[in-house]
Amino acid sequence: MNPKVFVFAAVLVIAGILGTIVIIGPDMEAPNQGNNVTTENAPTIKLVTVDLEDISVLKINERSATIEIAFEISNPNPRAVIIQTMDFNLFETGFSSYEQLAGGTIGSRPEGMVEFGSNYYTLLGESSIVLKKKITIANTATSGELWDALESEYDNGESGSASWWVTGTVYFNLSSMTSGQENTVPFEFFR
Repeated sequence: MNPKVFVFAAVLVIAGILGTIVIIGPDMEAPNQGNNVTTENAPTIKLVTVDLEDISVLKINERSATIEIAFEISNPNPRAVIIQTMDFNLFETGFSSYEQLAGGTIGSRPEGMVEFGSNYYTLLGESSIVLKKKITIANTATSGELWDALESEYDNGESGSASWWVTGTVYFNLSSMTSGQENTVPFEFFR
């Protein structure tokens, strides 16, 4: 027999298995996501929870300051979820409650086909993860009050005079990039 026939048959079997997994795979839906899809007997996915673990000034000098922010994300579901990205904005409210001090993104969203080496986080069922980000901000001539608050925070730790306000959104999906929809959890913290 021709070996090409065996290769063709193997490719068809693999394509059939993958198609079956994608089409028949278990469905879960998140509450309040605005979807009109109703699936019978589909368990409802619980939204992940976000807590502000820590904000600390790691290093400060007359030119720049390095701040580390840490978030704890908990998955209350029995199934794993993928934390794709976490966008956040950081304000020091003693300096300004409308001018963003810093911000950023932790993680990355897959674009197109599944990426190799993507920067997203798999969070197993009923567990949590701490995500950290270091931010460096430059000292400007107009930020004297801000720099005093950051120096106080650096010298005294949590008893410093900085007043933090953090807002943002976590984007997560089920344990497979091909099943379910993207879910969002907005958050806001004052410290």
